[in-house]
Amino acid sequence: MIPYERHELILNKLKEADLLKIDELAAFMPDVSMSTLRRDLKELEKRGSIEYLTGGAVKLHSAAREVSVFEKGAQRSSEKDLIARRAAAEVEDGETVYVDSGTTATALLSLLVDKPVTIYTTNGYACRFTGDLAAKVVVIGGDFNPVTCSLTGPMVENALRELYFDRAFIGVNAVDEDRGIMTPGYPEAIKKRIVMRNSQASYVLADSSKFHVFSNVKVCDLEGFTVISDKRDAKIGERVKMITA
Repeated sequence: MIPYERHELILNKLKEADLLKIDELAAFMPDVSMSTLRRDLKELEKRGSIEYLTGGAVKLHSAAREVSVFEKGAQRSSEKDLIARRAAAEVEDGETVYVDSGTTATALLSLLVDKPVTIYTTNGYACRFTGDLAAKVVVIGGDFNPVTCSLTGPMVENALRELYFDRAFIGVNAVDEDRGIMTPGYPEAIKKRIVMRNSQASYVLADSSKFHVFSNVKVCDLEGFTVISDKRDAKIGERVKMITA
């Protein structure tokens, strides 16, 4: 088995189990010697794909794994609510807006449904709103990710290419002055690029914990949009407009 094949086996196994002891990986790959397995793990660690933990265990690096929307919702919830309220203040009655997936975007969505606007979204949480809504809500269907409650894929992309928005609110996993804005998956990155091209104004919703970290896939450089966050960052603020909630 060549190194690439071994690396793929290791990463796929970690995606299933999240965290494994090295002995467990060795049992999963009985034809691979322990010395070879350790070399492979060191190489994957060097690439930033996995992390070593105390006690002889390994797990996927956080940038290679999309955290569930339930986990994210419990993290920095007050900051996300502040950002959502500030973002909602940008929207005027009668506008057509796009709201992305993600916990901060979901908080924004819950505010905008009470405004007389048209909302297009790929956020599966939109289906949970019932009763009388002031907004018209259009959920664009596609491949559903149960971890993030996000819809992506060719059907989503084809629909979004035909739509234009007054404002778009984009969720991301990382913001960096050199790397731009990032997300863990390529389908999410494609979707965000299309939306931002088709919007008169684009806003990236990112609390300050997402500054100067990285994720797997670059969406775009820091230009042509506004970052709404709980704190201002000097380096990022030099490259792109920022609004502090």
